[in-house]
Amino acid sequence: MDWRHRALCRDEDPELFFPIGTSGPALLQVESAKAVCGRCPVQQSCLEWALESGQDAGVWGGLDEDERRALKRADTLTTLRAAA
Repeated sequence: MDWRHRALCRDEDPELFFPIGTSGPALLQVESAKAVCGRCPVQQSCLEWALESGQDAGVWGGLDEDERRALKRADTLTTLRAAA
């Protein structure tokens, strides 16, 4: 069975995970989306999929766009340092 069939977000409005803007109501929306992710049994699988497939919008696996970009940068730096 695909991990998405067990995701708690299946029963939520998809727009919750794609806020418009970066302040005010959008911040509250991000926190609400992250709260759903925090209870989800497939949070890690979701995050891995988002990173592997290059999702650059929305909340996936409990992380917003900026957090995923920071995680990818940190992974890239670690890889580069290990190769040096």
